[in-house]
This record gives sequence, C-alpha cells and structure tokens, in this order.
Amino acid sequence: MTGAALAAVASDVPGTDHHRTHRLRALISPQFLAEAGWVQVRKALVFPTRHPLLGWDGPADPLADWAARVAAGSGSCAVGRCPLDRQGNGSYCELHRVEWRATRGPSSGVDEAYWRTVVQAELVPGMVSLHGLPELVVAELLYGLQHRCRRGARTSWRALGNLVRRIRMAGAASMEDLPPRSEDSLHSTIVAAVRQAVLDPEIERRKDVWQMSAFGYGGTLDFSEISQGWLREAVKRWALDFLPTRQGKTPVGKVRARVMAVAKLSASLRLQRQDRGEDFTILGAADISAFCNRLAFLQAQGVVSARLRLSTCLMARVVLDGIRRLGLTRPGQPLSGLPDDFAIRRGQIPDDSEDDEPGKDLPKEVMQVICRHLPQLGQQANDEIQTAVELLIDTGRRPSEICALAWDCLQHDADGQPVLIYDNVKSKRFGRRLPVATTTADLIRAAQARARQRFPDTPVGELKLLPSTRNNPHGHRPISPANVSSMHRRWIMGLPQVTVATETTSDGKAVVVSLPYDMATITVYAYRHTYAQRHADAGVPVDVLRELLDHLRMDTTQRYYRIGEKRRREAVDRVALMQFDRHGSRIWRDATALLDDERMRLAVGEVAVPYGGCSEPSNVNAGGGACPIRFRCVGCGHFRTDASYLPDLEAYLADLLRNRERILATGIDADDWARAEALPSTEEITRVQRLITRIKGELDDLTDAEREQIEQAVAVVRRGRIALRITPTDRRPHDDLRPARAA
Repeated sequence: MTGAALAAVASDVPGTDHHRTHRLRALISPQFLAEAGWVQVRKALVFPTRHPLLGWDGPADPLADWAARVAAGSGSCAVGRCPLDRQGNGSYCELHRVEWRATRGPSSGVDEAYWRTVVQAELVPGMVSLHGLPELVVAELLYGLQHRCRRGARTSWRALGNLVRRIRMAGAASMEDLPPRSEDSLHSTIVAAVRQAVLDPEIERRKDVWQMSAFGYGGTLDFSEISQGWLREAVKRWALDFLPTRQGKTPVGKVRARVMAVAKLSASLRLQRQDRGEDFTILGAADISAFCNRLAFLQAQGVVSARLRLSTCLMARVVLDGIRRLGLTRPGQPLSGLPDDFAIRRGQIPDDSEDDEPGKDLPKEVMQVICRHLPQLGQQANDEIQTAVELLIDTGRRPSEICALAWDCLQHDADGQPVLIYDNVKSKRFGRRLPVATTTADLIRAAQARARQRFPDTPVGELKLLPSTRNNPHGHRPISPANVSSMHRRWIMGLPQVTVATETTSDGKAVVVSLPYDMATITVYAYRHTYAQRHADAGVPVDVLRELLDHLRMDTTQRYYRIGEKRRREAVDRVALMQFDRHGSRIWRDATALLDDERMRLAVGEVAVPYGGCSEPSNVNAGGGACPIRFRCVGCGHFRTDASYLPDLEAYLADLLRNRERILATGIDADDWARAEALPSTEEITRVQRLITRIKGELDDLTDAEREQIEQAVAVVRRGRIALRITPTDRRPHDDLRPARAA
C-alpha cells in the first residue's frame, strides 16, 4: 500500500491525529481563509488591515508587498519556520540576516544552529507564520481562528504570534499538549472549539463522561457514579434512546437527573451486597426493597428530602423499565438473565408529601422592594439586564424567551393595544402573542432605540432586542439567561432586608409575626410564578391563565399557584367564620361544625358561583349549570358568600352600574319587557352594595392582627379557587395587575 493510501486509511480512523486533522480541514471555509490573509503555499497568515475582527492599523501597501513575496517565494531562509526567501548567497532572508547580525558578536557566544531554532519567525508586523508546525496544529489554529470570528471575537496578530511561539518552544504536537495559562483566553477558546469540532458520537458513547455537544446538546453527562459495569452500560444505552424524546432546551438535565437516581441504586447495591452488585443474575426484589428502605432511612436522617426520595424512586423506575423495553434483557442480549423482579413496583413508591410550603411566587412586600431598586440593577450590570428583569416581571415569560426576543417583537392588535411576539421553544410553539401593558410597551421601545443606536447598519430582521455587549459586532447574539441570572442574583443579595408577615405557632395558637425574607431563594424564574399568582388573585379564570402562561396542559398551570390541603383547610376555617347570606347577615357556625362541613364545601355539597357558593341541589348536581332562577344569586336563599369574594362582588357591582348606564343612555328600539329584562334591577344593585358594605364593616371591626390573618386566609383560598365566569370576559393583564414601578 502506498504512503498516500496509508494516510487516507489513517484519516478515517476515529481518534487519530490524521482523523482530527482531516476533520478540521473539512470544516474550514475557503472564504474565511481568503478573508484572513492565509497564504497556503507557505503556511503564513497576513492579517488584513480593514477586517472588523482581524484588522489592525498597520500600513496596507507594505503588508501587501510582503504577502506577495511570501506567496511567490520558496521559503528558503535557514530559519526553517520563516516563509521568506534567502537573500543573495546568504543563508537568511533580509530580516533574519539583520537579526543574526544584531545577535552575534565577538563575545556573544551564541550558537548559530541553536539561534535558528529559537529566533522569532514572524518579524513582519501583521504576519504570523505557521510554517514548520505539525499539520494538526495548523488545522487547529485556523479552525479556532474561524470559530472566534464567527462568534464575533477579535483576535490580534500579536496575540496569535505569541501563542505560536509558545507552541514552537514547547514542541507541542497538538494544542491540547500546550500547558494552559489562565491569562491566555485565545488558547483556551481555540482548544474548546477544536474539542467540540472533533467529537465523534461513536467514540463519545463509549466513555463514562459524555461531552454532549457530540450529540447536539450542551454540557456533560456523567455515568461514572454507577459502579457496576453492566448497569452503567445499560443506562448509557437507555440515555441514547431517551434523549431524543425529551422536549425543551435542557433535555440533558432531565436525563442527568435520572442517571443520578440510578447512581443511588448503584450505591445501594454496592453497600448491601457482598459482590457489590456485579453479578446481575442473582439480583431480585429483595435488592429493590433494600434500596427503597435505604431511601426511607436517609429521609428519616434528614439526608434527603421527601420530595427527593419520591423523585429518586420514580426516575430509577423509569430507567429500569426503559432498559427492559429496549430489549436488553432478552436472550442473547447483554442483560439476558436479569431477574424480572428486579424492578420497582408501584406500591414501593412513597406517597407524594403534602404541599404545605408557600408557593414560589414572591410576597408583595418583596416585589415592592425589587421594583423600587431596579435602577440599581442597570447601574451594576447594564440596561439590557435591567430591561430583561423588568420584562420578566411584567410578562411572566421564561428567561430564555425574554433573552431571545427579536428587535421587532412589539406589535399591536386590532384595537391598537400592544402585543408581545415571542417564541415558546420549550413547547415548540412559535410566534406567540401576549397582550402587554402600555408601560411594558414603552420599555420595549426604549430597548429598541438603544439596540438601533448601537447597531445602525444591522437589518432589524437580524437584530435582537437585548443584544449582548460582548463578542457581538452586529447585534445578532442576545444576552444569555445564565448572564441575566448571575447578574440578578448578585443584585438581589445587595438589596435591603425585607420582612414579611408569616404565620407561626406560639403556645399552640396560630400567630402572625414579621420575619426576614430569605433573599437567597429569589430566582429569575420566580417572576413567572409571581405573574401567575398575581393574575389568579385578581380572579382570572384558570383557562385564561393557562393561555397567558402558554401552557399545553391545565394541570401545569394549576401547579403554579397550587396550595396544600392543610393550608387550604386552615384558610377555609378562618374565612368561614365571616360568611354572609344574601341579606348580608353574618352566618355564625359552631367550631365543631366547621370540621365536618366547611372544610369540605369546596369539594362536595356546594358549587362555586361567580360571587360565592350555591347549595341548591339541582344546581349542585349539574355542576353549577342549572340554576332555577338564572343566576340571580344575591336573591336566592341557597347563596352565601364570604370575605374572599369581596373583589368579585365589587367587580360585579361595577358591571351592574356600567350596564345600567349604558342601557339607559342607549336609544335602542326594544319592547319594554326586553328593556326591563336587560336592565339590572335597583333591588339587585342595592343587595350587592349592602353585601359589600357589610363585609367591609366586619373587616374594619377586627383588630390589626385579626385582619391580617383574614387577609392571608383570603389570599390562600383565592389561590385554590378556579374562578367561574357565567359571561366570559376579556381579562388581559392590564396595568392594575402589575406591581407598581417606574416605567
């Protein structure tokens, strides 16, 4: 076989230097090489003078002359790395001839052969010679330079020349062989780019730590915590099958969590079996029971939480079931002989712990402090970071959705109201429309003006609303969610301490005290939960809220403002003490009756109506859709309400008054009976006004502590309530649903 044939075969062997060189060369664009001033025949880069990322301020004409001489010459200078020709009968080019004359002297004692190996090859400003470097290093440097340019990073010829000299002095056969320096970002970025470019999925899948860019994802996936070889290889097979089925921008995180769950199973086998779980043919149900019991023990010791114990069981079960579905336990397969009872049964999964913790939304007091100090965020970071956080607060979108907003993301609907256009990448729903407040629209317009001022020559279709301030010469790259999160956390930790009213127990009684809020728990994603809670508290129906949050499933939306059953019962007990009938008379209930009746009223025996509850049997049986008196609730003996419905009653009163005025002011041609039927009655308006006045009066008679407890209970009850609208209304997020802040 010829040498060329051997080289061709070697280039096809994954992992070899020839393969890496061949792969990198294929990724380097000829157009980029021409723009960068690459002289292939002598392997020299002559940096252009007007390139936006490689350009320098040197004289263009002399440099062009040197480039022509390099391209036309034979590179016969005795300094082997020099791409220039020797002059006359001498050994060196004219530049190295001058350099050698300056170096040697009567007393210098410099060995000429040694001098040739260490002297700088690039003596022409703006020119960097790669002549004499290993082919792999040349390919790595050129590909890395192209990668930096595509990212918008500037590279000076001096920095590249210094890096090349380090490579020559170290005799490195690859960029990875060169010891890294913390101050040399050029070296580190080129090495990182090359590593990603030469990754091969077939090679990577055999490793215990995967670089996920080989599979089209980010980050790494570590299987090394699974000590049993059979289990580790099976989980790798499962991961490759499971990854494509995950949606969203972070599928690797979901796989990583399941791998970690299996790592806990591996640890259990390692600790509780004499053979450390290496022989899978003798495993069985007892080993699974030992694993589940160990998790219960760790929970009792406070090492893991109830939630982590539950999720570990669930995710380990998914992986074990997935391994069997892949057929790995069939005859002739790697895990043939794995007993069928080595599986987590449904009964072994612990019950979901009751959700007694507060929601992830932020209290009003905390939001007020955050909004008041937003200008400080802009001073500490930049205007784009501040704008991103304000948009997160206003719109409730995910951080990745806000960061990726296009410059022209603001439009208007048929009524002229502002609408935000964004992409829900997680659910693969693009071009989504969200009504926003006018102050939010003003915020977007200000960001548009800043971006246009920074990048006046970039077409608006290619410009981002919040462009990054680094390595972004054309405004194509937006700020990253990670950067927003980092800057946000640093700013949050510097805010003043906030105290919030918190219910606790003292001497067996529930009391409300002011306690400092843990600012370290505030994340950028908390604003999405706060947005959901703000609208839920305002009475927005859950189906409308689902649309606002752009969820595919209703149960996903309900988790955003779900409250625990224990907290719900306590709140229901407290609110039930302030119930009123249709006349506004207080309904006093015996405390023991509350235990048997009021706690269940949200589930059975009563159906929700727009402004309270209805116990009329036929209406209850019909789920609230068969009212005999056509929903004249305030005139019905089966109706009752409480303080938690006060906002709904006030909104209903406003609707009644508004409808009455509109009908009276409209000269519509209608029969008297039709006008009388459509006109809200004076009796109904008076009844609603009386109810509102009575509820407010009862609240005013309470002490401050009692009133605060009632207000907290009302908030909890409203969170758990799915609002019912007999007549659908447009409940878009208007200004009154937003926390007050400067635009």
